[in-house]
Amino acid sequence: MLVSNDWKDYECIDAGNGEKLERWKNVILRRPDPWALWTHKNASVWNNYHAIYHRSDKGGGYWENIKKFPEFWTINYKNLTFKVSPTGFKHTGLFPEQAANWDFIINKIKTAKRDIKVLNLFAYTGGATMAASYAGAVEVVHVDASAGMNEWAKENAKLSHLENNKIRYICDDCLKFVEREKRRGHKYDAIIMDPPTYGRGPAKELWKFEDSLNKLIDSCIDILSDDPLFLLISSYTKGITPEILKNVLNTSIEGKLKNGIITTDEIGLKITNTNMILPCGIYGRWEKNEN
Repeated sequence: MLVSNDWKDYECIDAGNGEKLERWKNVILRRPDPWALWTHKNASVWNNYHAIYHRSDKGGGYWENIKKFPEFWTINYKNLTFKVSPTGFKHTGLFPEQAANWDFIINKIKTAKRDIKVLNLFAYTGGATMAASYAGAVEVVHVDASAGMNEWAKENAKLSHLENNKIRYICDDCLKFVEREKRRGHKYDAIIMDPPTYGRGPAKELWKFEDSLNKLIDSCIDILSDDPLFLLISSYTKGITPEILKNVLNTSIEGKLKNGIITTDEIGLKITNTNMILPCGIYGRWEKNEN
């Protein structure tokens, strides 16, 4: 399993009973987690938090604030800084388990010793965008269907002192954008994607993971450069295992990308209170074999 052990401003304190207890710098949040199916043993640690998220029977939910804390604040991961703010749909604007992928992105781009152009799809608030830009990518194209998430990403770029780097923020349906890039003849050396289970584009375009993933990967391979560095996929869709993603990548890449290796596995967070690992989805990647 891929686990990031280098956080200082974030900590998964405990997990169980369908919830997780997290420290985001000095703020402790308690929120649902569908992967935490076991029973947590230390009840006392769960009594100290700033806010708790309650699910609604009608869908969605709300935060109940127990202690006073800022509407938003920042946390650091190494040389990157991100804005954090609890949202009405349970998220905070950051998926801390993805830091392990950020490390991979930074290392691959820094050691490539050539100009690397990156495309980040379903880019959310830009964790991977900031990692690629910080690593020295000559251009990062950040695509998300939510204008609000793109604005949040711009804030993160300023916080990480990357606002003067070449980052293009595009509000669009990711599959449509990739297909247009193919028609334009535009190419990328690295492509990152974090497709949701279900979603809608700006013009209400329907995205369903199991129906659309193969087409998107095939289209992305078509816009990779002649000397691609990597293709990285994250998924939080239940039922999609690392082996399934490996098979998808193998069949899509066969005969198209050479001299590379495919890696797939779970991605997770270490739970401080128990030393167990909280699963947080899966990842798959093709990367150029440098050996």
